[in-house]
Amino acid sequence: MRFRTELKNIRTFNKLIAALNTLEKIAWVRLDDDTARFTVIPETGSQVWASLSMDFIFADYNIQSAEQGNTINLELPLNPLQRALKSAINSDHATLRLTKKDGVPVLSMTIHTTPDQRASEPRSGIPFHNHRTAAQQQQQEQQQQRKRRREKNPEDGYGGFDEYDDNDQDDPFRDVDMEALELSMKREREKVITQDIPVRVLHPDTVETIMQPKVREDDVHIQLPPLMQLKAISDRFTKLAASTSASLSTGNGMSHRGDKSGSGGGGAGNPKLELSANMHGSLRLRIATDSLNIESVWHGLDNPQLDPDQLAVPIEDHPSTVFKEAGPDKWATVRVDGKDWSRVLSVGRLEGRVIACFADDHALILYAYVPQFDDATAEDAVVTYYVSSYSA
Repeated sequence: MRFRTELKNIRTFNKLIAALNTLEKIAWVRLDDDTARFTVIPETGSQVWASLSMDFIFADYNIQSAEQGNTINLELPLNPLQRALKSAINSDHATLRLTKKDGVPVLSMTIHTTPDQRASEPRSGIPFHNHRTAAQQQQQEQQQQRKRRREKNPEDGYGGFDEYDDNDQDDPFRDVDMEALELSMKREREKVITQDIPVRVLHPDTVETIMQPKVREDDVHIQLPPLMQLKAISDRFTKLAASTSASLSTGNGMSHRGDKSGSGGGGAGNPKLELSANMHGSLRLRIATDSLNIESVWHGLDNPQLDPDQLAVPIEDHPSTVFKEAGPDKWATVRVDGKDWSRVLSVGRLEGRVIACFADDHALILYAYVPQFDDATAEDAVVTYYVSSYSA
């Protein structure tokens, strides 16, 4: 089993891993000749299935295994990978290879970098400062004294000719601190950093039961507004609901020791957000409790056209067509855990468009398209989020 590659699109790769890391600390990675898949399945909360072409994040890769398609399955901790990628963002180049160290399989990332000049120092014509050492200062003073003696007694000594002064005049580096020059040259040399990420190689039988969720045809599909904007409003609603609930419970003398609202995942105590969309370009975010009822609505959003060749039913019989014909008052609604939803929206850091598919009162599927900034003609990668809906 072998895997070695150069890394490309490191900044985008780092953003992807950071987004996955908000949901779960461990990912299942499946590599083969053509595709790199990253799957996150937490105990509670949303699942993520990311599928990228191998040449989206890898260059000059070599992959070999005994499995069909040279498939390699790994259990990968996301925190160490994210730290390594962050170190490699500004590198000249970085490589990744699967190896063993002390009998433990690791993904070893080697980062080659040349440090930039310190930004805090003003740039000059030469990459080093122009300060003299004490010895150099003393030598210059002696030269000046000899020069003054020659000017007073031109016939003395060498008849006005000073070989040291003459050589110094021709030396373009006479004012240079040579220690600083040597230090600068050392700093400009390439630095090599190696970071090892421990992994677990998974047998094919271990992962064959992991299946992507099956969801019925969506009722509404709509392109979401900028995710950072949506996240900010969602977080505000969640905090309002949590603080209101806490105030009411305190007023009623209730204890919060059993409340799981501060924990990760889709805890039963977490506020639930109601997301609704129609086939006429509108999205509604709402939260309703016994003492709180607020909403925010977006209009003029895009409802993308479906590809009839990709549908299991004729386009005229598709549920989204039925919802569209029913008019703007026909909404598809899901209820999501506020904190889990906030973590899902961190995919917005990838800066691509996101299509939300609503299966009314059942599930929400997000397709986040990751652009390949280095190649505008290349197809976008897709990160798929499966978000379950809570009952009303």
